[in-house]
Amino acid sequence: MPTWNSRGLRGSMLEELVNRTNERYRDSGLGLIQKIPTPITPINIDKANRQITLAYFDQKSTVDYIGAVQGIPVCFDAKECAAKTFALANIHDHQVQFMKEFENQGGIAFFLLYFSGMDVFYYLRYRDLSVFWERMINGGRKSFKYEELDPEYVIPKGQGIMIPYLELLNKDLESREEE
Repeated sequence: MPTWNSRGLRGSMLEELVNRTNERYRDSGLGLIQKIPTPITPINIDKANRQITLAYFDQKSTVDYIGAVQGIPVCFDAKECAAKTFALANIHDHQVQFMKEFENQGGIAFFLLYFSGMDVFYYLRYRDLSVFWERMINGGRKSFKYEELDPEYVIPKGQGIMIPYLELLNKDLESREEE
């Protein structure tokens, strides 16, 4: 049985916080965001406990969450890292491609990052990620440092919501209007 700090459970606390935040946003009528399950094919099933004991992923998943906020289509992925450096290996080509296409269709794509060593949540706009991604593709760093991020997109604590990212989504929208 996996322990709480196993690789398989990494990010489950973050996922729970995001899910609770999305429930609050739904309950208050601010948005409807759903967790997208990763499709699997079961191999072994423990019939006595009705649990899947072995399975494989059917296909690559796109993003963790998708929905709408006040009529605006949004998609995002939630990622966690313990260090002040985020490895781009935690993000996959197909996710970046999906987010690019989503934004080309008028939606907003972003990442919610949790730097657990600093206890900091961060709203990473797709366009900022794409700068780091292109740098990597062109032979540069395969990661980015926390110091490279815009401090304006650190998610504030409090407000009665676990991860109040809508304020930063609004800032993201305003910055697009200014361009």
